[in-house]
Amino acid sequence: MQELALIQPIRAAEEEWSRDAAHAAKRREFEERLTECGPLAYRVARGVLRNDADAEDVAQDALLRAYRRFDRLRDAQRFRGWLVRIVFRLALDRARSAKRRELRETEWARPARRPAPATAEELAASGEFQAHFDRALDALPEKLRLVLLLAAMEGHTLEEVADMLGLPIGTVKSRLFVGRKKLAEKLQCYVTNTKKR
Repeated sequence: MQELALIQPIRAAEEEWSRDAAHAAKRREFEERLTECGPLAYRVARGVLRNDADAEDVAQDALLRAYRRFDRLRDAQRFRGWLVRIVFRLALDRARSAKRRELRETEWARPARRPAPATAEELAASGEFQAHFDRALDALPEKLRLVLLLAAMEGHTLEEVADMLGLPIGTVKSRLFVGRKKLAEKLQCYVTNTKKR
């Protein structure tokens, strides 16, 4: 009886050590993946929200959720796409919440818009074009904006974008085409208005 009583605590301790070792290995693996993909989380959130502070909050929340659920990820090679989907969904939730909040605000609480500079040179020098570009990008639907962000601005291949978002490559191609076209139309209208001044 004494031998059995001694063996059981030893087995329990060994099981606990093996669980601790497995947990430490998972944590190291998560940290390695995070080193590769952590900045991408912020860039995706920033691409959807267009606000640094909100993007930081969403990226941190997404990384925390990814850490808590990392053991559920079946294929660690798909971490990048998995993380992008988490960030994108959280950013969309935040953006929708902000839109609802904005609708509740009164018109007088919104900041006044400044008139554009008189010449194209002043326009380029003041960075107004960048502001207009950001507004045009913000006006695009989230699904088009994210594909544009990942493919055109981040430089990912269409296959990588399709894998990250869990979409067929044809859908990614069409969203990229439509997104570029709509963005070009918005910018063309702005350039035309600038030339008329």
